[in-house]
Amino acid sequence: MAEPGVRAPEVADERGWRLRHLPVLLAASAVLGAVAAVVGGLTGGGAAAAGAAAGVAVTVLSYTLTTVVLAWADAINPQLVLPLGLGLYIAKFTLLGVVMVAVASTGWDGLVPLCVGIAAGVAVWTGVHIWWLSSGNSRRP
Repeated sequence: MAEPGVRAPEVADERGWRLRHLPVLLAASAVLGAVAAVVGGLTGGGAAAAGAAAGVAVTVLSYTLTTVVLAWADAINPQLVLPLGLGLYIAKFTLLGVVMVAVASTGWDGLVPLCVGIAAGVAVWTGVHIWWLSSGNSRRP
């Protein structure tokens, strides 16, 4: 019998279930990034287009990193998920705050579209993830 919190080796069919949602979320985010760049370009020019697309990219990078790290931690030992998740959360938001302050100090015209892109990225990623989970796709094989 295994120790509490330690899983038996996984069968080959179950290896990728923790990341099955990632391609759908990345595809939705890619579409959002393209739309954000076009809308930013039409409403505020090149800086706005770059800022909006960069905002979506920031969200995608952040969420993808979290997804991969937590899937890895869960596969190794579920007891690692909480400490790694919290540590990653603190590190990411600290880094995001430092980057936002640095960008704001430059007076770049793409700052507001960057913020809007981040917010849109969060909304789309979360909405698509909720859809994916509620549609029954999250069941283990």
